[in-house]
Formats: sequence, structure tokens, C-alpha cells
Amino acid sequence: MIPLPRHTGGQPRHHAPRSAARLALLAGVIGVSHPGPTSAAANEAPRWPRFTDVTASAGIRFEHHLGDLDLSNIVEATAPGGLFFDYDNDGFQDIYFVNGRWHRDISDNRGRTFKGKLRNALYRNNGDGTFTDVTDQAGVGGYEDSYGMAASAADYDRDGDLDLYVCNYGRNILYRNNGDGTFTDVTDEAGLASPGWALAAPWFDYNGDGLLDVFVVHYLEYDKGAFQRTGAYYKADNFPGPLSYPGLPDRLYRNNGNGTFTDVTEETGLLEPTGRGMGAVVCDLNNDGHPDIYVTNDAMANNLWINDGHGRFRDLGPETGTAFGEGGQGVSSMGPFVADVNRNGLMDILVPDMGYSSLMVQVKPGFFMDITSQSGLALLCGQYTGWGGLLVDLDNDGYVDLFLANGDPHHLYLEDPVIARWDGKSRFVDQARESGDFFQAKYVGRGAAFADFDNDGDIDLLMFALHGKPHLLRNDGGNAQSWLKVVPVLTDTGMVALGATVTVKTGSFTQIQPVLGVNGYLVSNDPRPHFGLGTHTVADAVEIRWPDGQRQTFSQVPANQILRVPGAARTTPAPAGPTPSR
Repeated sequence: MIPLPRHTGGQPRHHAPRSAARLALLAGVIGVSHPGPTSAAANEAPRWPRFTDVTASAGIRFEHHLGDLDLSNIVEATAPGGLFFDYDNDGFQDIYFVNGRWHRDISDNRGRTFKGKLRNALYRNNGDGTFTDVTDQAGVGGYEDSYGMAASAADYDRDGDLDLYVCNYGRNILYRNNGDGTFTDVTDEAGLASPGWALAAPWFDYNGDGLLDVFVVHYLEYDKGAFQRTGAYYKADNFPGPLSYPGLPDRLYRNNGNGTFTDVTEETGLLEPTGRGMGAVVCDLNNDGHPDIYVTNDAMANNLWINDGHGRFRDLGPETGTAFGEGGQGVSSMGPFVADVNRNGLMDILVPDMGYSSLMVQVKPGFFMDITSQSGLALLCGQYTGWGGLLVDLDNDGYVDLFLANGDPHHLYLEDPVIARWDGKSRFVDQARESGDFFQAKYVGRGAAFADFDNDGDIDLLMFALHGKPHLLRNDGGNAQSWLKVVPVLTDTGMVALGATVTVKTGSFTQIQPVLGVNGYLVSNDPRPHFGLGTHTVADAVEIRWPDGQRQTFSQVPANQILRVPGAARTTPAPAGPTPSR
């Protein structure tokens, strides 16, 4: 058990007045009918943490660069992102940053002075609140001709450490972790270059063979600037947008188990030649035991690829209400984020965009309702351009809260980030004034990731900025309330079991979290499921549903610990029918 350092105080939450009838209506829409785990007296001020920008004091010196002197095209405007991952298996989350670079398709000639001088960066978490740049030692600086966008991590070769996959404009890079602090580029021998323009790569076992496959999201076919130089319509204050270019198909690569991958996009029914994918999340959205894929596309319908359990997928976006949000077809959807907002045991979907963003709540299996306006999300987001969005429990009260990274899409103009608390009933409440100095300034935000980087029991944030420094935000005070991390790990490799689902019950309150890496725009996050327990010191029940369908249950689990739970390894598909609990 890891002891929890207690913090005092916090800032009071402010509630806008609302009529009882309106509250009842909104509660009915999202199905909230039970209180959260916090049992403080009604007159006690709820706790809310503050966030401290510790980037510099943590030793992070990385700075993102466009690769030339001006923001002048859609490629430069789209990134950056990165990821949290524990590459050295020491129990602390490390950080990988992707960078721009001078590229002949993207950059102007005045930027040639930057050629060969920009790189991606890996920072090792020292476990004491500081990080060390180990890029050169690890050998993961990236290619000179690959413009960095995003990254993900998975133990694809089942050797007990996390390998690194970098999404680029150009060709992607697969770095195999050697287990000694170094990586080897195995892209060509693995067959995972996936050329084009990639923005996301979630890992999951689509066919139940015990091996992690990868779904690569491709954006559009950039024409090397030809359109903006010769196009018939070119606004003086903008560069051409996504509808000026043809889309690219996403790709599913099956892990062959011998270090190589095979493109199975067509045979699995996933081919969408016209898609303009901005992001994807893989999760069992309809709760049938099989991982589904939700893809957000730019200025066109999104795809909800439902897994039939027999190796094929079918797009049910229109039927489920997830193809479009309230903004309709013209919305520039960014990376999706899934979480159970209203704690009804079903996953909901947040999609930041250039308008009001979108929150789609799953009110029954396979049916989503857009509550963007009713939840207060539209009011919070309408004046900004949303990119990276997170739904995570920042104050350990048992409900997910909201963070959004915002920034102008065409210029290096600054915008406010958004941070808001879910009130446990029906709405997000703005918490910017209560959350620290970072939220009193503006930024050109893009990706946003989360992790408990200091393992102190509350969720910290990382915002990636375009052509500037990232911001690592330490959560100070979120662990004033109880918490529990439940980490399902495979017994043969010790790796976190992607695709598992963890359920925690406290009284009548139930929380459910899938074990995911990629969740959000251009990022991968701390995959360890984190649960806020409020004032409770014990979780009544914890259940783990493993990727093969087996279940484990535990009772009376003490709070304020990181609980690693080994499960049985399986390299063959689970048998048909229900599997008894063990």
C-alpha cells in the first residue's frame, strides 16, 4: 500500500442557480439517480485542487517547433501530441514528446536553417518529481523526414516492456524496446511504416489471439502546398482547410506474432477510402465483450465500428447517434475521449471541435444522446477552438471532470484552456478561477494527456502547445479525498492488460473504467484505472473483466493504494459462452 499524503483545504465550488424542474429534466436525460461516494455534510465546502505548472522545475526543457518561421499550412497547424508511458518498468510514467522539423513538403525555404536540428524527446521520470532527457541514450529522436504528430505504446512482442510507435506526416516509426533503456527501429521489418499522414494508433486485440494489433488513423492527402499556391480560392487570412484535400483510409494491422504485421483493413470491413481521421479510441462501447473502434473525422461523419466478435466490423455511427454531434456535418471533430460521465455503467463520448464540442451520453446500450447544450459544455467551449479533451476525476469525488486544450487553428493566437467540475447531477461547472495561475493565461493548445506522474493519488495533466513549451500541471490537493488505482497486469509479461475493464463499487455508487492507452487527441495516457472514493476508506467491491472474458472479484479493498492484480495469461481466444468468476 502506498501512503496518501493529506492536503488541507481547497477552493469552494460555485453553483449557478437552476430550477428544480430543470434539474429533474436534465437528470432524467442522463440517468443520474444516485449520489456519488462523497458523504460530507451538506454545508461543508467541497474540495477542489489547484494545479501548479512544474514543467521547468521538473527539468523538462523540450519546446515544440513548426520547422520553419511561420504557421502557413494545415500540417503545421495540426500537431503536437505525445504520450505518458513507463518505458523502463520502474512504476513511474515517463513522457515522450513529438516535434516538428523542416520538411520539403511542408516548410518554406526560410526554415532550412532548422533542417536536422529538431527532434522528438524522451524524458525519464526520476521518481522524485523531476525528469531527465534520455533521447540520445534511448535512440528515439525520430527521422529527419518524418514530421511528428502523435505516439502510442504497447508490448507488441510480449517481452515485458513497452515499445514505442510514432505517428508522423511521412512514414511512421516503430521502436522496439530493448529492455536496457535503448530502442531499435524495426519499422521496415515489422511492416508498420504506414506511409501517409497518421494522427493516432490505438493498440488492441481485435481477434482475441492474445496479441496486440494496431489501428492507424490517417488524416488527408496533403498536396505539398500546391493548392494554397495555385487554388482558385485562398482567403487572405487563412490557409486551405480539410475539404480542400482528399481523405486517406485508416488501416488495421494484424500482429502475426513473429515481429511482423499484416494489413487486414479490407477483410475486416474497416476500409473507408474517403475518411479524414483526426483520432480514434478503441473500447467495448456496447458492452458485448468485444473491442469497438470510434473514429472522429474532420468535417464529415464519424464512424462507430462495431466488432461482431468474428473478425469483422460494421459502421453503426448513424444508427447509434454518434456520426454527428449537435453541430452536424460541418464540425471539425478532434480526438475522441470515452468515460462514464453519469455513472450508469455505459461509456460516453467527448469530441472537442472548433465550435461547441460534443458530449454524447449512452443512455442505453447502443443508443447515444447529445447533451452538449444541457450539460453546459456548449457554454464553456463555444468561444474557443477545442483540440485535446479529457474526462478524468481531478478531485477524487467519483465523477469525471473536464479539461480542454484550446488554440486558434490558423494563427499562433492564444486561447483559454477550459477546466470544469461535473456537479454530480447534470452539468459541468467552470473551475478556472479556483484552479491556479495556469488557468489565468492563454495558450496555443493542441494535445492533452493525463497521468499520476508522481504516484501521489491524484491525476496530473500535460498540455502540449503548438510552437512552444508544453505544460506539466501537478495536481495539488486532489488526493485530499480517498482514491484507488486498480492495475490489471498479465502474469507472463507484467504489462498492463489493455482491453480489460475495472469496476469499483462503493455503497450504491458504481464506477467503471476500461483499460486504455490512446484516449484523446494525439496522445496516450497513464493506462492505470484511477477511482476517486470521496470520504470512503474502503471500496466495497472491485471487479476486473479481463480481455479474454474471465472475471476476478475482490471485496473490502482498502483505499489510497496502487493495487496491481495479476491475471491468467491467454494466447488463444476465449471459449464461447459465459465464463464463471474466479
